[in-house]
Amino acid sequence: MEWGMKNRLAQLIKQDGRALFLPIDHGYFQGPTKRLEEPEKTIEPLLQYCDALFVTRGVLRAAIDPNNTKPIILRVSGGTSMVGKDLANEGITTSIEEALRLNASAVGISIFVGSDYEHQTLLNLARLVDEAERYGIPVMAVTAVGKELEKRSARYLALCCRIAAEIGARVVKTYWCDDGFEKVVRGCPVPVVMAGGPQVETEFEVFRFIHDGIQKGAIGVNLGRNIWQNDFPVAMIKAIRAIIHENATPEEARDLFESMKHEPLVSKA
Repeated sequence: MEWGMKNRLAQLIKQDGRALFLPIDHGYFQGPTKRLEEPEKTIEPLLQYCDALFVTRGVLRAAIDPNNTKPIILRVSGGTSMVGKDLANEGITTSIEEALRLNASAVGISIFVGSDYEHQTLLNLARLVDEAERYGIPVMAVTAVGKELEKRSARYLALCCRIAAEIGARVVKTYWCDDGFEKVVRGCPVPVVMAGGPQVETEFEVFRFIHDGIQKGAIGVNLGRNIWQNDFPVAMIKAIRAIIHENATPEEARDLFESMKHEPLVSKA
């Protein structure tokens, strides 16, 4: 592995082998998502607690302070929307040259295995890997399921993750599943980070699945809505960070969340 690739991966995955990625790319198909209507206001108090930010080039330019020192994972796929016919009908929307101009540490792209556009999105990944590897930029493959949230069995997720790794993704983002997640991770020869999906009913459910996934081999999360749609987002990201980087249990994370959720936000200015 070349020095540049090693260096970029080291920016994303910390020395303990863990990672907390904060995605705010939802607007590329959802528009002004709840509590992400003004991205700069949403992420400002959270940025110091994440290890990298997953974002589109438009929001990066418009809403992220260029003095920010957090690594950027640039979302480079899209072309569909929630009101369109099929979310899986994606293409590559951003060039590697643009990623270099924006000083991205990695690029991210969705694949839709099992959809009508499986072939298209897998070739999108292959082309992106070819281009990104030329410049030492890691690719994160997102095993997306569109609106078909029932596609979260271990067998399906293991298939998606292995295919993404075989094509050349350096990191794979996928969903946690309650039964057999260890098989998903074991069958993927590159690091796996967990997606959050729709907001759940309690914070403890989030802490439980993150802890379980870490124990079963995931290196961390790429979690957005369960953080910034929470009524207490800073307490939430701190509690999640404790699980990932301090080996906190779900119960310890819950206690930390409860102890911090009413603390006033302190501006860094």
